[in-house]
Amino acid sequence: MQFISGHLSRISIALTLFGAITLPLGVQAQNFLVTADQKTTATEVAQNGVPVGELAANAPDSYSVKRGDTLWSISGLFLKGPWRWPELWGMNLPDIRNPHRIYPGQQLYLEKSEGRALLRTRQASAGGVDEPPQTVRVSPRTRYESLADSSIPTLAPNLIEPFLAEPLIVDGPTFANAPRIVATQEGRVLLSRGDRAYARGEVAGGGKALSDAKGQPLDYRVFRNATPLKDPTTQATLGYEAQFLGKAELVRSETVLQSTDKDGKPRIDIVPATIDIVVAKEEMRVGDRLLPEPARELLSYIPRAPAVRVEGQIVSVYGSAVTFAAENQVVVVNRGSRDGLERGHVMAIRKDGQRLKDGTEDAKPEIKLPNERNGLLMVFRTFESLSYALVLQVTDGVKVGDHFANPN
Repeated sequence: MQFISGHLSRISIALTLFGAITLPLGVQAQNFLVTADQKTTATEVAQNGVPVGELAANAPDSYSVKRGDTLWSISGLFLKGPWRWPELWGMNLPDIRNPHRIYPGQQLYLEKSEGRALLRTRQASAGGVDEPPQTVRVSPRTRYESLADSSIPTLAPNLIEPFLAEPLIVDGPTFANAPRIVATQEGRVLLSRGDRAYARGEVAGGGKALSDAKGQPLDYRVFRNATPLKDPTTQATLGYEAQFLGKAELVRSETVLQSTDKDGKPRIDIVPATIDIVVAKEEMRVGDRLLPEPARELLSYIPRAPAVRVEGQIVSVYGSAVTFAAENQVVVVNRGSRDGLERGHVMAIRKDGQRLKDGTEDAKPEIKLPNERNGLLMVFRTFESLSYALVLQVTDGVKVGDHFANPN
């Protein structure tokens, strides 16, 4: 969001707001696109403002943008729905040419008139005329500062980045046919960083030999325990979640040697590939699976409500022995790309209403209380039938079986 006026446009420290979490760092915010629908929404709000009733209950009259702010926090500061950033953009559209840029230290002013509200970067004077921006005289000096290090993300990056590499959802056959560790040096039971091990890709009925030939992957992630993820209602298996253990590097290819034994009979020796453990989150062992390191993506998360109706349930809470998910924890939901879910989609969590007996009636019939809104989550990684989502706000603990739907 580019709140720029007068000499502020010359400030050299640009911060990403609507460009969101970006991997790798260094991607300029202005490269992120604004959709036609988002532009239309912003234009409508620029003409009419937003109803005062749509403002957050404690929306401030003014606010100074600071380092550490996020799209989520700034949108939530002024509007009831933090995902409704196009409206926040439209509230100040005359000063915004690119919604992916914001400058630290700029002051935002909330103006209310006739039941509508607008957001400005210049405070109106008593006569209703905008005060001109102040000119600040500075002496020439040189300073170098990384723009990437100053970027304002949608959310704190540390909440999501580990899950872009660690958990993995695969189908059963893919995991079953994945290369696996078959042996260790000196009969070691557990492997850690710096250890050497041996792996095979070929298996009866499928699989592909590990090869260090040109164009073949050399970097692998190591996984274990493909746990089935089942739909809470139908109990159908939607996919398998593998436990991330670390990373390995392929040193030598898997081969087959032909020779003769001491009796002169033909002999075939299967020689497994050689791998080195380069990253170890947990200790590894024989039987753990290898999957190629995926290409690094440039990702941006722009919180928004889905354009179509999407409803579903929480499938699992990520983490060992975790029953309830709190704020900033990750859950798996039973909807994916085939259902219209995309990165950045914000959904309302609805707590499953309790079933109980109606003690006010002699027959004591069973009743089910309505599902109540319990918070918000944002999808950040999608697969065909499942997605990972971050719990952004929560009133009570989120558990498997809880429902979610569009926030509006």
